[in-house]
Amino acid sequence: MRRVAAALAAMALLTGCTEPAVPRTPPPSPAPVLSGPPATLRVLAGSELADMQPILDEAAKATGVTVRMDLIGSLEGAERVATGGADGRYDALWFSSNRYLETLPEAKQRLGNATRIMGSPVVLGVRPATTQRLGWTGGTATWKDIAAAAGRGELTFAMTDPASSNTGFSALVAVASALDGTGRALDAAAIDRVAAPLTGFFSGQRITAGSSGWLTDAFAGRMTGADPGPAVDGLITYEASLLELNSSGRLPEQLTVIRPADGVVSADYPLTLLTAASAGARDAHERLAAHLRGRAAQERIVTRTWRRPGTTGVVLPPGLPAAPVELSFPDTREAIEGLLTAYQDRLRRPSRTVYVLDVSGSMKGARLEQLKAALQGLTGVNTSLTGEHCRFRSREEVTLLPFSSKPAAPQRYTVDAAGPQPSRDRLRDAAGRLRAGGDTAVYDSLIAAYREIDRSAGAGRFTSIVLMTDGESNRGRALADFEEHVRRRPAGAEPVPVFPVLFGEAAEEQMRRVATVSGGELWDARGGDLTKVFCQIRGYQ
Repeated sequence: MRRVAAALAAMALLTGCTEPAVPRTPPPSPAPVLSGPPATLRVLAGSELADMQPILDEAAKATGVTVRMDLIGSLEGAERVATGGADGRYDALWFSSNRYLETLPEAKQRLGNATRIMGSPVVLGVRPATTQRLGWTGGTATWKDIAAAAGRGELTFAMTDPASSNTGFSALVAVASALDGTGRALDAAAIDRVAAPLTGFFSGQRITAGSSGWLTDAFAGRMTGADPGPAVDGLITYEASLLELNSSGRLPEQLTVIRPADGVVSADYPLTLLTAASAGARDAHERLAAHLRGRAAQERIVTRTWRRPGTTGVVLPPGLPAAPVELSFPDTREAIEGLLTAYQDRLRRPSRTVYVLDVSGSMKGARLEQLKAALQGLTGVNTSLTGEHCRFRSREEVTLLPFSSKPAAPQRYTVDAAGPQPSRDRLRDAAGRLRAGGDTAVYDSLIAAYREIDRSAGAGRFTSIVLMTDGESNRGRALADFEEHVRRRPAGAEPVPVFPVLFGEAAEEQMRRVATVSGGELWDARGGDLTKVFCQIRGYQ
């Protein structure tokens, strides 16, 4: 969650810009009375909006409208709306943007009145030494400059997966549009026109993630040495996130915020009523939106969340320049899906993943069947909106490492770029052949996975381990042995984050330690859907 700003004046030191502030406007007139009967507005919201809760609490006191937010990822949220999963459960949506939803006929017909609340462009934060080396000390560069520097090997960066997070997709659209240079919204044909420089741009990506919050933590962790792996030069995310990070004291040095001169794609955070909402919900939506667009609430949004105001006449903090030029967003689903597919199968660095799978005796029966289904869901059989984007990708290296009393022999697969589905079919068949029995040698198997990765060069790939276990390790080496193995990896070795998945009676604290030591993240499928968790982890691979 973004931290509350200490004062407006601090932002002058954080933006890396010297533009004068917008002149102060006269004091606002008294706010209209917006209160009414108590009401609860059920809102399906993007996960980054958790930091709005204090402002919503204030709004409840002023308007009588209590907001109950359920937070969700961008693509998963779009799918829930399009399939009718939000009907009757929610009154409104609050995502970073409605642009993707509006290209889905099933979703668009469910969107009612939308009110823009605030905004934040997706930009680049760069470390000072890199800024000086590349000649960007004034905070001036274009996406073309950025792509060229990455393609030459002079710029490395962290960015979220475009299929999982709005910041990643906004950056993908911005870079592709800038490289295309037509000034028009991207169409499907544009992808081939810009494929070569886009591939060069993505050769500089060193950290990927399914959420902006985790990406920021990983970037900061590498800068401070708290996480394994070398520091990277830049972080692509919301402008608001960069300003908050600079103000937080988490970094040893502040980042220069580059607002590309050839344009940006911004989040505009429309608070959107669903067409099926009741009359009471419509009234609550209107009261809440009017309050949030009032001068006092807008100023609190700016100072507390670092986002830009959604209305005119609000004073910008000192040093914050006017909003960058906005690039056109693709207006057809064909263009969006084409861009995402090209990113996954052609443009990005390919993945290399070892799945360390507990097939001990406690996994017999329903648990093993759930594991098989979760793996098979990544092989192209899941044709849902989210399923299509979490399948195994072209050029990806996938290793299955089942274990019980000891790790089994690794089963290695590479997804063929020319014909990927037969490779996925072989993986699906392999998952179906898993059998359960024996004890649980978790740490022997994790060490075997690291050795599998280190036995051959994986340069140019995003490498990770997914560990799924339903119990405590009761055979072989201990957690301390695993930690020592990770610490003793060769200097300069690419970090290999482990993503443990809790299932059954898994040892939560030990698995949390595995994630922390390796620079990964802990996932919990004990009370939920293992297939969904496996799909969500794909954004980090």
